Amino acid sequence: MKDYFDLKGQVAVVTGCSTGLGVQMAKALANQGASIVAVARRQNLIEEVAKQISEEYGVKTLAVVCDITDTAAVEKAVDEVLEKFGRIDILVNNAGTGAVAPAEDITDEQFSHEMEVDLFGTFRFARSVAKKAMIPAGYGRVINIASMYGLVGNKIAGSAPYHAAKGGVVNLTRALAAEWGKYGITVNAICPGYFYTPLTKETLDSDFFQQNAKTMIPEERYGNEGELDTAAIFLASPASSYVTGVNLPVDGGYTAM
Repeated sequence: MKDYFDLKGQVAVVTGCSTGLGVQMAKALANQGASIVAVARRQNLIEEVAKQISEEYGVKTLAVVCDITDTAAVEKAVDEVLEKFGRIDILVNNAGTGAVAPAEDITDEQFSHEMEVDLFGTFRFARSVAKKAMIPAGYGRVINIASMYGLVGNKIAGSAPYHAAKGGVVNLTRALAAEWGKYGITVNAICPGYFYTPLTKETLDSDFFQQNAKTMIPEERYGNEGELDTAAIFLASPASSYVTGVNLPVDGGYTAM
């Protein structure tokens, strides 16, 4: 029996790993045997996450504090991981933010901050991990967390900077896949639809959004906890070696219409 998705002996770095989808994906990778590096800004939260994953899945973990808008901090974080584990096989670029306001009212600061975190932050981490760990090893799996909003616009909650940044992540994914394929590195993106997280709960629970889900999502519901896990495991796996430059919507069919 071959286990196609065995990640034992591999090291996975997950950014934005203090709450929500980042933690869920980290647990999914730990379930397959990967050592987990939880990266986020809030030390108390990532230490708790790392401890919980270690106890629950019996894998090695490390909590690394890092602000992905700070290049020096990103370089230091990657060095810290390599010092402890000597390798980074999988990078899940999950850290992100979201400004919601009508486009005509968005400030320069909001737009700039969105780009700095969602797009440039994703690039910063990928650049450092590729240069220091994956290119020298001749192997790597980079998974960028974009959004279905990186593929389409929307009429119900103005978030132009988020659309622009995630659209950037979508094409950054293709660009990095094209450049790094020769090094044995695959670069793919997951484009989640509406999922409950601490950031989205209030919005998704509103009557307006509930009605919208029934109209706009073929499955007529939001994503449940765990429904991103298999996409992350597939793209992190050695078995997905001929899949690169792909943007995979996990959105209940939202972008099919």
